[in-house]
Amino acid sequence: MEDARKQILIRVYVLYFILLMAGLAVIGKLVYLQVVEGDELREKARQSTMAYHSVEAARGSVYDGNGMLLATSVPLFDIRMDVASPLIDDELFHGKVDSLAHALANLFKDRHHRNYRSDLISNRNAGNRYMLIKRNATYTELKVVRNMPILRRGKYRGGLIEVPRSRRVKPFRQLASRTIGYARPGYKVGLEGAYDQVLRGDSGKHLMRRVASNVWIPVDQGLLVEPKNGYDIITTLDVNIQDVAQSALEENLRRHQAAHGCAVLMEVATGEIKAIANLKRDTATGQYHEAYNYAVGASTEPGSTFKTASLMVALEHGKFNVNDSVDTRDGRMKFYGQEMVDAQERGHGRITIARGLEISSNVAISKMIHEAYVTQPEKFSQGLQKLGLHKPLGLEIAGEGKPLIKSPGHPTWSRVTLPWMSIGYEVRMTPLQILAFYNGIANNGRMMKPMFVKEIRSAGQTVERMEPQVLNPALASRETIKKVQEILVNVVEEGTAKNLFNTVYTIAGKTGTAQIAMGSEGYVESGHVASFVGYFPADNPRYSCIVVINKPARGSYYGSAVAAPVFKEIADKVYATQLDIHEEKVDTARSVNIDLIAGYQQDIQGMASFLSYSVNGATAAARFVSPVAEPSGIRVAPRHFRSGVVPDVRGMGARDAVYLMRRQGLRVQVKGRGVVTRQSVRPGTPVVREREIILELNV
Repeated sequence: MEDARKQILIRVYVLYFILLMAGLAVIGKLVYLQVVEGDELREKARQSTMAYHSVEAARGSVYDGNGMLLATSVPLFDIRMDVASPLIDDELFHGKVDSLAHALANLFKDRHHRNYRSDLISNRNAGNRYMLIKRNATYTELKVVRNMPILRRGKYRGGLIEVPRSRRVKPFRQLASRTIGYARPGYKVGLEGAYDQVLRGDSGKHLMRRVASNVWIPVDQGLLVEPKNGYDIITTLDVNIQDVAQSALEENLRRHQAAHGCAVLMEVATGEIKAIANLKRDTATGQYHEAYNYAVGASTEPGSTFKTASLMVALEHGKFNVNDSVDTRDGRMKFYGQEMVDAQERGHGRITIARGLEISSNVAISKMIHEAYVTQPEKFSQGLQKLGLHKPLGLEIAGEGKPLIKSPGHPTWSRVTLPWMSIGYEVRMTPLQILAFYNGIANNGRMMKPMFVKEIRSAGQTVERMEPQVLNPALASRETIKKVQEILVNVVEEGTAKNLFNTVYTIAGKTGTAQIAMGSEGYVESGHVASFVGYFPADNPRYSCIVVINKPARGSYYGSAVAAPVFKEIADKVYATQLDIHEEKVDTARSVNIDLIAGYQQDIQGMASFLSYSVNGATAAARFVSPVAEPSGIRVAPRHFRSGVVPDVRGMGARDAVYLMRRQGLRVQVKGRGVVTRQSVRPGTPVVREREIILELNV
């Protein structure tokens, strides 16, 4: 019995000893790992860390009001290869590496096949599991790569890794480019910036594994969180009107060698912006491009377009009537030692106040305002503020310039401020703020907030619809608004904008010419801003428009000669194509002779409908057509243009021809007037971007 107990105790002691030794061994190994191999193991752990990375959602697109695509994301791919994958054995790799190198070189044409072969071999020897083959490849290129030797075996057996990316593109390039804008880290410009969160959507998360220093590859465990794609936004813009506005603006900027300019078209009843063009001259190349949104951000002295606001304030206060007279004498008058002059140096003598605005007499307006408010200038400032001219419009687009309407007590207020304010100096407003004011006059006193986006959609379904917003329900009394409306019509019919008068439809508006201020240094000699702002048809206003051209260096610098022609070209185009604004029908019984030229199908159909002609052969698939007169009406034949080749624009008008050339990335020079009879580069020639092409026109 005693022996049995000893045997049991011996066994227990042996077991305890073994367990103790095992524990000490474990502790020793832990110490060894921590002290001796710790740094190396920690580095390996760091290099093999797994983490969830953000997966960018598909960004929404931007459309014009008619569904034309203005901005969208094009899918691109980084093509990589797990060239050291154990599933690609040496026999397969070395047997096919030459074929793969030749295929890659033939597709991308960026390196010789020997360079590709060398890179593939060296990366395999280095154990690279994430070799970059091509960055920003297109989907078409990716499809070819998927069928290449080795890679055609797929993600695992062939080592093909596809990393999706995207690039933002604007199909119409420069058209409204600055207003459409962009969104980048730290920079949010235009509508892309204002609606970035809506367009961007919500990112997802994907499990990634680090296989080398700061290189991550996706782990095939699906997405932790699926990304939620961004919504689309439907703008108020109209690409066709935008094209006209931008072309007309650029043509006049070139003609007058101006520094920059802008043109904006707004719908009177809603405030919807149909077109907004901003062009600046590149001093190095002489070309014009959209670099800054002058219409939104450039707060400057407006000059004579401000006189209408001064007149409205005084009429509302009962200071005088439009038929009261004022003696302008020889067109010169001094206010506290500073001389003010009219553009017509001989003066106009005694005229009515209404006539003073029609001919834009500085002396007439400033003299009457000074006499009315010299003892109470704060009342004049309060009247301007009641119009809402001192407040920003509150646009969703960032960067709106701040208006300045001075009051007594302002640091720069002086005795001459009142008369100079009355004619648009010592105040500051942006072109869009001025347009909103005149749009309010056209809208019978109801001032609307400029509107750029009317819908937000998801997969074609409306998520949110924006409603027009009223900034000021009544700028002035109906009586004052009516008087001002009549004067603005007379500006075009008998005043400074007589060159806009036509018998087809009525235009109302005001010219503006302002010298450019240089701070304390005064005004720049021969430095001017020419403008015209108005609306049409004046008897039933549908659209308002402003054109501002800065520093015209060639020819006249007056608003009537520099800015007004741009206004008219835009108005003519809109009136010709927007048939619902025509109040009277054409007498179909009379004979109408028209010249038929190739052009935009919608324009030709609109004009034919206006003249009560039938159109045969129309097809929605063709944007441009060639018309031929027939006894039964007009027959149109489609004209198709391929991307990447010089289009055949012979027989077309200058506007459509220039538009088609610019879409291909060509620089255009137009000679003559009428219809394109010759183009310097043969149709069908491959396009070389920024190549100049000369279009010769004859009537």
